[in-house]
Amino acid sequence: MFGDAPARRTRAGDMQLAQVEGFLEIARRANLSRAAEALYITQPALTARLRSLETEVGSPLFRRGRRGMLLTDAGRAFLPYAERALRALQEGASAIERLPLTDELVLGAAPAISTYVLPQLLVRFESEHPGVRLSVRTGHSEEILEMVVRGDVQVGLARELHHPSLETLGLYEDELVLVVEPGHPLARSRRVTLDRVRDARLILFDRTSSYYDLTNALFRPAGTPPRGVLELDHIDAAKQMVLAGLGVALLPTTAVANELRSGALRRIELVGTPRIERRIAALRRLDDEGRAPAATAFWALLQVDPNEVTSSTPAIGPESATFR
Repeated sequence: MFGDAPARRTRAGDMQLAQVEGFLEIARRANLSRAAEALYITQPALTARLRSLETEVGSPLFRRGRRGMLLTDAGRAFLPYAERALRALQEGASAIERLPLTDELVLGAAPAISTYVLPQLLVRFESEHPGVRLSVRTGHSEEILEMVVRGDVQVGLARELHHPSLETLGLYEDELVLVVEPGHPLARSRRVTLDRVRDARLILFDRTSSYYDLTNALFRPAGTPPRGVLELDHIDAAKQMVLAGLGVALLPTTAVANELRSGALRRIELVGTPRIERRIAALRRLDDEGRAPAATAFWALLQVDPNEVTSSTPAIGPESATFR
């Protein structure tokens, strides 16, 4: 540029964007000082960038003339490529800025929660955060806890369990209630003793779940099992059996709220037995300082009003289900 031409290089692998921007600004203004001012750098810094670029391309790109900095033949040949390169980079940056902000929310949920509570929660969440990718894994409460501990999911929804590395947020009480089809003999009574239930066919579900244990614990002290038992794999199958009039079942309120409200099922109060409840909670790691924004937003949704968590299964009258 100011004397001997640099030795010609055959590649431009070390060329930098700042060098190209400096070259274009000098070419635009034909003045080194004004170009440096436009780029908010010192003139020596811009001179150093230009020297480095000329070294990369192997030819001087400017010569001094009475009218300022003039492009050499090499400079004129290089100019359109530099302009296209800078324009392409600017367009690429703009394309990225136009992309919707993407985040991912990975949840774990116990089966009853993922079936009867989580869908409406996700509808509300997605209406406020439409760009978030949603992923849900299911498992029993102990499995959900382990997923959270390992970091496989960001938030877990399960019965309330405690672990020293987890934060727990209580959400609602899910009561097990005795339900029957309106045509069932027990439906004629609003309140029955456990002895009368033993005369009916009891429908159980998911032998590995805590619900199964709670139901068995209710009948175990009396020592006399129900007249008949049907065992199904999951809650919805048990509910369908009850709807078909094939027996009675103790089911979570969240699973039968719609049927109780519509009259498709009836709740029968058990006399002389304590309420059978499970507290449902949200779980997340205490040490997750780099928590994704979506996970933080979902946790905030749960904190606003725990009653809203079960808004898809509203409280029902005395013959049906109630939440506490």
